[in-house]
Amino acid sequence: MNEVAFLAWVRGIGFQIALGIFIVGMVVRWLEIFLLGKKHDYSAPKGSAVQGAIHTIFSRSIPEKSTWQRSRVQIVTGYVFHVGLLLIILFLTPHITLFREFLGFGWAGLPNSVVDLIAVITMFALLVALVRRLQDPVLRFISTFQDYLVWTVTFLPLLTGYMAYHHLGFSYPTILGLHILSVEILLVLFPFTKLMHAITLFIARGFNGATAGHKGVQA
Repeated sequence: MNEVAFLAWVRGIGFQIALGIFIVGMVVRWLEIFLLGKKHDYSAPKGSAVQGAIHTIFSRSIPEKSTWQRSRVQIVTGYVFHVGLLLIILFLTPHITLFREFLGFGWAGLPNSVVDLIAVITMFALLVALVRRLQDPVLRFISTFQDYLVWTVTFLPLLTGYMAYHHLGFSYPTILGLHILSVEILLVLFPFTKLMHAITLFIARGFNGATAGHKGVQA
């Protein structure tokens, strides 16, 4: 398979396969979550479950003072690469073009130079997070193969996207194909790994907040 055929495959059949696995996987995970069910709370509400859910989702995103003092580097790098990834996905012009093809509408993107800088900062934050995981005895002890797998499949789309934008390493069709393939691997693994926390995090916080809000307390 030459580079042109490879690019055509990842843009066509490869993407369709990855998207299909992603959709099926997400449906299965959503069913697992909601089929667990929740026992009906017959007690009289002492507060708002909705307000409790919203409050907990946002309040848990702000680290406590003791946590900040103990894990400052981890918190900063975590926020930087999560926000960076979101900005790159949503505001890079070629990504917006892809969204427009699927959704029928788009939005204004950030200048390529800005997104390029965000990509560099995001990759640096991910590298700092990896080094900290490798150097910290506790983090290294509790880390599993999946932790490093998730880091790799998160980092590779950034790296290959940066290389494609700057025409580094390989011919443009090859590096663009590798970038698309790395995104497809991310899609395939997303529902079945810790990557899913990007969604379940808010569900769990909302559930705990709603339960506490119904009882009139803060989670």
